[in-house]
Amino acid sequence: MKEAFRTVYEGGIGEVIVKKSRFIATVRPVEQEEAAIQFIEEMKKKYWDATHNCSAYVIGTDNPLMRCSDDGEPSKTAGRPMLDILLAHELTNIAVVVTRYFGGTLLGTGGLVKAYQSATLEGLNQSILITKELGNKIHLTTDYNMIGKIQYYISQEELTLLSSNYTDIVELALLIPPSKYGAFTKKIAELTNGSAILNNFGQVYFTSINGEVKLF
Repeated sequence: MKEAFRTVYEGGIGEVIVKKSRFIATVRPVEQEEAAIQFIEEMKKKYWDATHNCSAYVIGTDNPLMRCSDDGEPSKTAGRPMLDILLAHELTNIAVVVTRYFGGTLLGTGGLVKAYQSATLEGLNQSILITKELGNKIHLTTDYNMIGKIQYYISQEELTLLSSNYTDIVELALLIPPSKYGAFTKKIAELTNGSAILNNFGQVYFTSINGEVKLF
């Protein structure tokens, strides 16, 4: 599993107008090609009266699947430029449809490329983009004598604390990146003389939105 990747958490809608042609970009998170295809068809039905509904999507992290469509626009003036924007922003698991309502003035090849890319960028600007990070979900149990040192270490390493519970013992839920996991277990053993109990509940992806940690 890739340790981190950029994607869209919540899609948005952006619009640009170029020489009276309207370009409406709709962005959506997708994790399978079937979902991307369904989304494109949905946009074509919604904007059935549009001149074009061009699309691009990227799915997967290690060997991403990439597809794009000019939907009747001159070759490589719409879908590929849109895809280039997604790749430039290193985004995956994302689909974009740019709907065009022709305004009566031809834009030329360069004008079309610029318009579709501008619309895609505006769609991204209206979306919530995130970085998903991979973390080991750890449950740590210790006593009150050790917690001060552990909390200082967590703060220094900027580790993600999910929750804490203080009863007759102290229980912490943490997310530890794979690259830091070995050092983390070693350090906790050192700080507590091996008395702390660590349980690894496997790996999850996570991100922080407005200070709130989201798990995936």
